[in-house]
Amino acid sequence: MPSRLTLAIAAGGVLSGLLLAPGTTATAAPAWHGGSPGHHGVLLPGHLVLSRTVYTAGKDSVVPGVTRLPAGCTTACVTAVADGGYPEVFNNESVDASFGVSSPILLDALTQSGRTTGTLNVPTGLNGDHLVTSFPSKSELGLSLSSNGGALTFMGYVAPVNSPDVSNSNTPGVVDPTNPVGTSYYRAVAELRSNGSLGFTETNAYSGNNGRAAFLDDADGRFFMAGNAGNGGNPQPVGVIAGAGAQTATPSRLPESRQQVGPPTPVGGFSVTELGDKADKVGKDTNFRGLTVHDNVVYLTKGSGGNGVNTVYFIDTTGHACPTGVGLPVPGAPLPTRALAYDPATLQSTGLPQNMCVLKGFPTALKSTTSFPFGMWFADSTTMYVADEGNGSNTYDPATGRYTDAAAQAGAGLQKWVLRDGAWTLAYTIQHGLDLGSPYTAAGYPTGDNAATGLPWAPATDGLRTITGKVGPDGTVTVWAVTSTVSGATDEGADPNRLVRVTDRLHATSAAGDTFRTLRTARSGEALRGIVYVPGN
Repeated sequence: MPSRLTLAIAAGGVLSGLLLAPGTTATAAPAWHGGSPGHHGVLLPGHLVLSRTVYTAGKDSVVPGVTRLPAGCTTACVTAVADGGYPEVFNNESVDASFGVSSPILLDALTQSGRTTGTLNVPTGLNGDHLVTSFPSKSELGLSLSSNGGALTFMGYVAPVNSPDVSNSNTPGVVDPTNPVGTSYYRAVAELRSNGSLGFTETNAYSGNNGRAAFLDDADGRFFMAGNAGNGGNPQPVGVIAGAGAQTATPSRLPESRQQVGPPTPVGGFSVTELGDKADKVGKDTNFRGLTVHDNVVYLTKGSGGNGVNTVYFIDTTGHACPTGVGLPVPGAPLPTRALAYDPATLQSTGLPQNMCVLKGFPTALKSTTSFPFGMWFADSTTMYVADEGNGSNTYDPATGRYTDAAAQAGAGLQKWVLRDGAWTLAYTIQHGLDLGSPYTAAGYPTGDNAATGLPWAPATDGLRTITGKVGPDGTVTVWAVTSTVSGATDEGADPNRLVRVTDRLHATSAAGDTFRTLRTARSGEALRGIVYVPGN
């Protein structure tokens, strides 16, 4: 059965604190490390939860000239060029484009000023329920509170810790023979439930790639998920196309070893042909990263990939919101209650049925080089904050000591959008205090240049990924965010990044006076991922 923890339940159903003794561990159970009972917990009202991961593989886990890559390969295999020591291990991406290393998932309880009050370690042992993430996969471990605030959800892999190439592996029920990675692992939604159990729901979705975030609708008992699929040739198999983008699943109460996992169950589909553009690679227009649910509408973002439109989307359950691919949600529309029906015989040529729209006012240009939306947070029904990750360019000027492309960006950072006159409009972008493009130091991280790239190891902020926030009674808006980076590392997703905070005014019309403050900088071998605010006092 799923592992259990003792919990105190706050008013309104929000979890108020984990009461497992500090340092307690059990087989296949989360390990809690915190302060005295009553002062520690993951879901404390008025606090934050931060997801992160740490690199735990040893130098001898990968042997240059010996270790065969990609993992499980049978043809076109190569050998590693770097050992398993962090961060040089990711120089193996020069020979294995699918390279990554799985790592543990940790959840930190934080005060609003960023002070850690306790940490929950998600189980990694193979003799019970377990879940890991991929250390360099920057889009993973988004956090969501369920619709009634009584559960926390995120996604990962049912795989061994310290394993290579897990993030590009197949899923057991959807195997793409053209995927250069020959291993297979289920993806899964983790749910820290109000009854104290930490359960996992396996899925065959996101074969060849990764699930990024999940949200639980308590009323209907349904997960909504965001992610990407595919790591092989074109056309992609039916299961890969059906298992991409927006997915749904029913939470399981069974241990991982007893779950019977069926085919993927898509809940949303979009094609650029809705906008009048020529069709591109089927299944790649829905490479989603950010996920949020507001007023019974599922919103998703796309901000990377070589296909489609980088913008904000929503699922239209009425069929009337956007006949030309762009629109606004219909007031009172319900959440989706079932998976999309599709014809497997035509899926590779036509893709999934199209029930998604670009949110009116947001970009509609193909393959944008200026729009990279990630996290979203609604301050109210007419004010939305969107994190822009930045362009990822590590162009570096040794004369100024800055990453010049990152420093010159106008859209990276925290964008404030307002709904007026029937469309969303960008009010302004908050950047001050992020020091875009300026390298910073992280404890224990290498100095000097990475010999593999000839660029400095030192990372610099490029934009923002996940965000959360709260609105005070005086109209003050506080937003917390996890940064993205550029650097001379071979995989910038493995950089030590930052947790930052900024204060805005709900009805402000400019960013004057808004300045980001750094609350935490990850140490060497650590990466910060998701952030969520738990409402309450």
